[in-house]
Amino acid sequence: MLLESEMAERILREAVSRGGEFADLYVERRRSLTLSLEDGRLEKCTSGIDVGASIRVVHGRSISFVSTDSLDEQDLVAAARLAGEGAAAGCGEVKALAADGDVPVQPVKQDPAAAGVSSKVSLVEAAESAARSAGREVAQVSIDYGETTSEIQVADSDGRLTGDRRTRVRLTTRVVARRNGVIQTGYESAGALGGMELFDEFPPRQIGRLAAEKALVMLDSRPAPRGRMPVILHRGFGGVLFHEACGHGLEADAVEKGSSVYAGRVGEMVASELVTLIDDGSLAGEWGSGAIDDEGTPTRRNVLIEAGHLRGYMYDGVRARNAGVASTGNGRRQSFRHPPIPRMTNTFILAGDAEPDDVIAATERGFYAKTLSGGQVDPATGDFVFGVSEGYLVEGGRVTTPLRGATLVGNGPDALAKVDMVAGDFEMNIGICGKEGQGVPAGSGQPTLRVSEMTIGGTGE
Repeated sequence: MLLESEMAERILREAVSRGGEFADLYVERRRSLTLSLEDGRLEKCTSGIDVGASIRVVHGRSISFVSTDSLDEQDLVAAARLAGEGAAAGCGEVKALAADGDVPVQPVKQDPAAAGVSSKVSLVEAAESAARSAGREVAQVSIDYGETTSEIQVADSDGRLTGDRRTRVRLTTRVVARRNGVIQTGYESAGALGGMELFDEFPPRQIGRLAAEKALVMLDSRPAPRGRMPVILHRGFGGVLFHEACGHGLEADAVEKGSSVYAGRVGEMVASELVTLIDDGSLAGEWGSGAIDDEGTPTRRNVLIEAGHLRGYMYDGVRARNAGVASTGNGRRQSFRHPPIPRMTNTFILAGDAEPDDVIAATERGFYAKTLSGGQVDPATGDFVFGVSEGYLVEGGRVTTPLRGATLVGNGPDALAKVDMVAGDFEMNIGICGKEGQGVPAGSGQPTLRVSEMTIGGTGE
């Protein structure tokens, strides 16, 4: 425990003594290490420990939030007093705190804290060497390694007292290839809720080589055509499209404000019957997982869309209270300096029955999106634009010419409704999801699938 339960109770009582129906205390200690290798030179090696806490007081739909870098009781009481004054309206109560002893312990087979920095430098050097050796047209290579271990504690006025310990490790490679004035990039990453055992499954040399191969292949690309055609989304990477174009519209804050295209549609058909969309923060080892969310609610498997029908939304505690439902374990925050809001954890479309090769063979002419880059989406309408960093033309049921400069333009509900083939080759990918100035680890995934028609934006014919 970062704070003794008696001390946590005193702080919560101070928070609700000036008003508020509910108060919670979030305490965090985070250790981190980051390495960056740029073109063979170690450009950055930073490490640190960040410690602090925040107090939130809720009254109706009003929220008062105060954070502090100190765990000294005097400073925490002052922060609680300030938060309570921000939501003053009568006097609340605090139930006796009871520790939750059922929170599962995350297994870490190889604790990164036990490995020396030199061994981690060797990892990034191995990835860089593999990327360089992929071809003479590799012009630039950037490797980033990161690890964090966060200990958190949550206590609230309803008597909850719980905590979690989360260790995450990640390695990313970015490669720039150049030939005759044509410049292309490749990206590959691996990450997990776990330790250095990640690199037994995803060797750094493999991560470096794959990123370079993507960049080199795209040097032979031609400008992508424009127009409407079937789009095949490669396993794993296409998940980010549904994360952005559909997932954010299923978060309860957007639904509560009426700014989601899915508001008020539970039970309706919102996708193809081939689509079942899940958010699950309890998956062992996945990037967006944790034993609890950042409000202390145990994470769980939430069925959002089942066989095309909308089944529910993702709730944090505040929006769940407002809606009169239970939290789904989706209250997440970047750190103790940020208030929790409804966020996805690991969001994915379940595998289907088709073979990946059959999805391609059934497409006479279309676009094969193998790797997506950044995109924009309007949750109120579901309209999106996504860049494609690695794409190919499909002709006569075969993947042929690599294409560059493609964008996918469409609408989330429309794309879900037009999914007409789903393969069984499910895969997850990792990323950092941004929302309201906060970034949190999030996993996304799906099997290879086909959207029968989508607009491709390109400069070719």
